[in-house]
Formats: sequence, C-alpha cells, structure tokens
Amino acid sequence: MATLDDLGFQSISEMSTDEAIEELRQIRLRRRIPDKVFRTTSKPKVSKSKGEIDASLAAELLKMLEVMK
Repeated sequence: MATLDDLGFQSISEMSTDEAIEELRQIRLRRRIPDKVFRTTSKPKVSKSKGEIDASLAAELLKMLEVMK
C-alpha cells in the first residue's frame, strides 16, 4: 500500500524558510489564476424567414413529405 512518503513531496517543516515561503507563494499564485474556460462566442444559427410560404415552396414541401412516406 502506498504512503505519503511514496509521493516524493518535501514537507514544509523540512524546508528552509526561503524555500517554504517560495512554495507557499507558488501555491497562492496557482489558486489566484482561474482555470481556462473555453467558451464559444458564436450563437446558434437561426434561419430568418418572412413567415410566409409562397406556392412553389409549399409544393416542394409537399413533395418532400410524400417521399418520406
């Protein structure tokens, strides 16, 4: 079974004062910097239609529905 000694980390109590201060500074610095969050800036594409269907478009839609049956 693994123990804490197997991890290879040096205890703060075993470090010199300067080493311990530097280690604590590094830990605090890592906590201040947030993890990178990847966000997409593009919005979903929405088709812009007039809301009206002309006769030719209606005929095409009917043909498509008949083919699907």
